[in-house]
Amino acid sequence: SSASPYVFMHGPTFMGNPLACAVACASLELVTGNSVLEKIGKIEAQLKTELQEAWDINSVTDVRALGAIGVIEVKENVDLKKIQPLFVENGVWIRPFGKLIYVMLPYIITQDELSALVKGMIKTIRMYDKIPS
Repeated sequence: SSASPYVFMHGPTFMGNPLACAVACASLELVTGNSVLEKIGKIEAQLKTELQEAWDINSVTDVRALGAIGVIEVKENVDLKKIQPLFVENGVWIRPFGKLIYVMLPYIITQDELSALVKGMIKTIRMYDKIPS
């Protein structure tokens, strides 16, 4: 071929890195050997059930879950400087994005950990709503 040997060459940060390849292989083994879809389904069902309590909060406009992602949407963009310390006080580390208070969960989360996380989210939003604007 007359094409330059460099046409398709590129070098992302972890290209061919043995450690990155070993981690990728281990991740694939976890996904293919541990009923991941079943675990995600259980996480989603628990999120859908436990997030329902958020509907009682006046500022909440939507509550949703898809797979291992749970979202509580509020009416106004949250003030990170006001809400972040409340999350920490309630034992959860979450960084909202605009009007979205969301979590993207690891598939190994336990039911008790997930319940604690949702309770912390809801308690934080209730506390935040009481702070004067």
